[in-house]
This record gives sequence, C-alpha cells and structure tokens, in this order.
Amino acid sequence: MRILGIDPGLQTTGFGVIDVQGATLSYVASGTIKTTHLPLGDLPGRLKVLYDGIREVSERYQPEVATVEIIFVNVNPQSTLLLGQARGACITALVSRDLPVSEYTALQMKKAVVGHGRAAKSQVQEMVRRLLRLPGLPGTDAADALGMAITHAHAGQAMARLSEAGGQLQRRSHAMYRDGRSY
Repeated sequence: MRILGIDPGLQTTGFGVIDVQGATLSYVASGTIKTTHLPLGDLPGRLKVLYDGIREVSERYQPEVATVEIIFVNVNPQSTLLLGQARGACITALVSRDLPVSEYTALQMKKAVVGHGRAAKSQVQEMVRRLLRLPGLPGTDAADALGMAITHAHAGQAMARLSEAGGQLQRRSHAMYRDGRSY
C-alpha cells in the first residue's frame, strides 16, 4: 500500500510518501510546498498553490490512501483559522482525486513514531530517518508528513486486524453531523 502523509501549513506544507508491505516501510518521496513567494495577504492565491501542489503530488506518486494532521486551537485564533483553511485546501485536493483521507493529531503521530506525544521536532526527524533508513535527516515539515504516513501504516494495519476479528468498526470522526448537531 502507498500512503501519502500531509503536514498542512499556510506558508509551508510538508508531504511524505511511503510504501508499506507487511511490516516493511519504504521511503518513496518527501518535500514541501511553499507559498512564501506570494504576499501574506493573498490567502486565495496561497490556497490555490496548496491545492495544486497536493494534486500534483498525488498524481505523480499515485497513493492509495492519504493522511492529514488534525490541528488544534492555537493561542492566536486568527492563526488557527488560517491554518484550518490551508488544511481544508489540502483535504479538498485529496478527495478531488477520490483518495480516502485519515486524520491523526500531532500527539498521536509523535507517540506512534517516537514513543511519546511530547517529542521534539528533532526527535521526530531522527526516528523517521531510522524507520525509513534514510541517509540524512528530512526537513521538519517533510519529517512530520512522513511521520503521519508511518502512523497510518501502523494504525491502518491494527484497524484492519480489529475489523477482521470483530466485524464492523464504526469510526467516530470529529466534525461529523448527526441530526443537525455536531458531536
């Protein structure tokens, strides 16, 4: 299975692609999509760059599934809203290519990759390098995106085993609506 991980950001969005065969993880590609060449006030232009960039990555590497980091409210609500819009552009690009999208928090990713949820960026970089047997450290945004893909590789296998053993699994996702209310 080929997994595309995304670490969304309005100025720099990281992406990472891995192949999973059994318990073996293989590095395919990683990098960043930058919008810093556009003026800070050009939100629509930045969102278009992110959308087009994610579509191009998904067309080039043909992943079977994608995973995107869930964001939390920052101290600055305006920053949270802007990041949410960047995340939305990334998810829209993925679903426009009919890719299933899974979501994990940074805490879940750090716990899956490093072993504890409060890991530093440098620790994530080093563990991603080791797990994928890379010759050098990936950049921080690319490492987070690769970490998202690794997290899904592990969680996806566990969910498949649980599904086989116990029948139906019902995933409860944030921002879903039931009878007009969000839960």
